[in-house]
Amino acid sequence: MQNDHQPQKNWWDRNWKWFVPTGCLGLLTLFGLFIAGIFFGVTSMMKDSDAYKESIAAAQNNKLVIEKLGSPIETDGMVSGNISTANNSGNCNLEIPLKGPKGKGTLFVTAEKRGKWKYSELTVYIEKTEEEIDLLQK
Repeated sequence: MQNDHQPQKNWWDRNWKWFVPTGCLGLLTLFGLFIAGIFFGVTSMMKDSDAYKESIAAAQNNKLVIEKLGSPIETDGMVSGNISTANNSGNCNLEIPLKGPKGKGTLFVTAEKRGKWKYSELTVYIEKTEEEIDLLQK
């Protein structure tokens, strides 16, 4: 009688077929969460800025914008652009999607900060009528 006893395989030889895909998927998930964290951190920094808050308030309180988009006017989607501040100076260039009961638009903000924000552009583009409303005009 011959004993065909094979030595038992080590852990890696027994488990590599499930460990490799699971490990790769885990690394991809961690990388995705890292990128999402950076994205939401930057987005929340933009939304917390005075320039963002002041420009949204200007659009929400403008009679012509309310007439075109309806009330209430809210943000609609992802803010794009950039904002940078250091000490008491900085600059801002944002595109903020807006929506109201009557339609959608985009708020364009360009500003420079020297103590307080000074806006060189603050306009709302109305999608339905393709018109631009200048919020800086009195």
